[in-house]
Amino acid sequence: MVAAEPSPLDRRVAATQQLLDDWKGRPFDWKAKQHCVRMVAEHLRRMGYTPPLAKAGAYSSALGARRAMKRVGVDTLSEAVDLMSFPRIAPAAALVGDIVELPGEDPGALAVALGNGRVLGWHPDADGAVVVQPLEYVAAWRVDPR
Repeated sequence: MVAAEPSPLDRRVAATQQLLDDWKGRPFDWKAKQHCVRMVAEHLRRMGYTPPLAKAGAYSSALGARRAMKRVGVDTLSEAVDLMSFPRIAPAAALVGDIVELPGEDPGALAVALGNGRVLGWHPDADGAVVVQPLEYVAAWRVDPR
């Protein structure tokens, strides 16, 4: 008997669970490259994509992140995600593995949807990356696995 190919939903769940296992509890740290853009970039690679900010070079501060965005020709995190041509969706429609942008300190905050309104990201009251249920969103994108 031949094993069936995993469905797109199975692939979403597997990639997102790996991300959660690897990143939950990691403290936010620009210098250690433990920040939302790096986390989302790792998730996108697991989903079969090459993120455009990966081409912008290394940075170790919020100012460096703004400069990296300028190098790829964008001013906001939303514009950076839009470079991937993912369709924008209503945040309430986000599935496991979709990308969401939340209000945050400059330059903003990206997170990965976990389902049931929860996301993996950083919160100022937590010591590391945590599962949170945001009250407010900036944008969301559908990321279908390749």
